[in-house]
Amino acid sequence: MALLILGLVLFLGVHSIRIVADDWRAQQRARLGEMRWKGLYSLVSIAGFVLIVVGFGLARQHPVLLYVPPLALRHLNALFTLLAFILVVSAYVPPNHFRARLGHPMLAGVKVWAFGHLLATGMLHDVVLFGAFLLWAVVDFISARRRDRAAGVVYPAGTVKGDVIALVAGIVFWAVFAFWLHGWLIGVKPMG
Repeated sequence: MALLILGLVLFLGVHSIRIVADDWRAQQRARLGEMRWKGLYSLVSIAGFVLIVVGFGLARQHPVLLYVPPLALRHLNALFTLLAFILVVSAYVPPNHFRARLGHPMLAGVKVWAFGHLLATGMLHDVVLFGAFLLWAVVDFISARRRDRAAGVVYPAGTVKGDVIALVAGIVFWAVFAFWLHGWLIGVKPMG
């Protein structure tokens, strides 16, 4: 469990710099230059991610049951995850109503993904992983929206074309992940 927690601290910590030390972040970007800053940021993120993956795998070998979710919540998680994929995709496709309304649909997607997984799983390692991501995403979403308001950020109006691209791409990525990749990468087949 220690590796999982260390990985979460590194990964979510580096992704929280803008929340807790935005001025320091700006100073470091200016001092190091954009590319060196991104390189360091990426290295710490990758190290944290690797520790999360390894730590989660090790923690799964020594499961501690906290609660047993009803089977219906496991099925409901499929819908939460589908919505999460659509939201994450909508952060990267042409202007759409999800981004126009939420401003930060990727963070909203992480919240939905983490919440759904907390409902569907009941082991300590699951609660640590998904609870940490949920907490981070909630705080980061609030922080990002505050920055947007302070800076007067206005997101482009959504288009039907952007909505269709976000929906179709999100559904396709979700299906590929849910039916094939989740089992191969994580060892759990949510649809099988």
